[in-house]
Amino acid sequence: MTDKSETSIVQQAVQLALDVANGRHALSKLIPPALLLADVLLCSLIIWKVPYTEIDWIAYMQQVAQFVSGERDYTKIKGGTGPLVYPAAHVYTYTGLYYMTSEGKDIFLAQELFAVLYLVTLAVVMACYWQAKVPPYVYPLLILSKRLHSIFVLRCFNDCFAVLFLWLAIFCLQRRSWQLGALFYTWGLGIKMSLLLVLPAVGVVLFLGAGFVPALGLAATMALAQLLIAIPFLTENPWGYLSRAFEFSRQFFFKWTVNWRFVGEETFLSRHFSLALLGLHVLVLVAFITTRWLKPTRKPIATMIMAILSGQPPLTEQEQRAVSRDITPRYILATILSANVVGLLFARSLHYQFYSYLAWSTPFLLWRSGAHPVVQFVLWGAQEWAWNVFPSTPSSSGVVVAVLAATVALVWFGAHDDWEPRRAAVRVKAETAKQ
Repeated sequence: MTDKSETSIVQQAVQLALDVANGRHALSKLIPPALLLADVLLCSLIIWKVPYTEIDWIAYMQQVAQFVSGERDYTKIKGGTGPLVYPAAHVYTYTGLYYMTSEGKDIFLAQELFAVLYLVTLAVVMACYWQAKVPPYVYPLLILSKRLHSIFVLRCFNDCFAVLFLWLAIFCLQRRSWQLGALFYTWGLGIKMSLLLVLPAVGVVLFLGAGFVPALGLAATMALAQLLIAIPFLTENPWGYLSRAFEFSRQFFFKWTVNWRFVGEETFLSRHFSLALLGLHVLVLVAFITTRWLKPTRKPIATMIMAILSGQPPLTEQEQRAVSRDITPRYILATILSANVVGLLFARSLHYQFYSYLAWSTPFLLWRSGAHPVVQFVLWGAQEWAWNVFPSTPSSSGVVVAVLAATVALVWFGAHDDWEPRRAAVRVKAETAKQ
């Protein structure tokens, strides 16, 4: 009798744990805030115990000092690591930090500010996950990355600000606040052009969620915002600003690559390799757009393009209302994060700070792929290991690319339901149930 009673208690405890982990219990709501609180303590411990690592902070401050002194020609603004190669919002953001940290000298305060930045970003990420109904067992992966903590509180990279504004944009888009989401996105893009990787997905979300004409207006707003923040530099030397802030022809160094070390330096530096990556990126992106992201329209893309060319809206008002209802928080998160991972897979070269764009994307995408939780955790662990190998090796870079490729493939085959029209999905489920 006692054995049966003990077995029953164990079974109940296991069932309770499973219910909490999968979001079926009231205690599930406590998981995100508990993890956030744990990360507050972790960030404090890291700042206290782990030595700060100088990489770009001094160079950022040197560049800002020249801006503060009145220099507006981008080609003349330089730091210890080289010329200024980021858009105007980066300059304004770090100008604020320049004044807050005694011209960059108070490193400890800078670390504290970046810890707050990390925690605010993490809270926004968790809010986006919650709106997409991600089960709590996925959330621990959001706080366990050694490399991600390093990027924020030990290196103070500008990618951290770009990532915050990307996730703020996603959150606003999930709440159907299209204009605010567009503005957050364009400010993040104005900090670092890495956010161009998700621009196609942002465009699709705005087109399907807000409508074709409003989306064009939002695109114009984003372009205008970029123009306005750049005016002081465009007035002085327009070509200098554009060529430096959005330098697409930049030469990458083999010694810093995290993702392509296994191909060898000769291949890495070859133009054929660069063009092959660009071609594959475009090919996979077009495949996602045409066969996944645009599914809610229930129309071939060619039909919509022909309508636009003939001066007609691609969707009627009735069709637009139906499509807009299908642009759910989960659809938005799946679309933008899949674009992000596709872009990172075919990126010319990834450096360690680029992990800030990936670390919080992978857990969601692996979950949405339908992979078993064990597979999700194994792939996440392999990715985390590879990004913590310094300097990168052929083996670690091979794992980086392999996990990215596996994530893209798993999302392609396993997460297609996220892009199915909801009425169609309900009909398919009903028919399956009858069978």
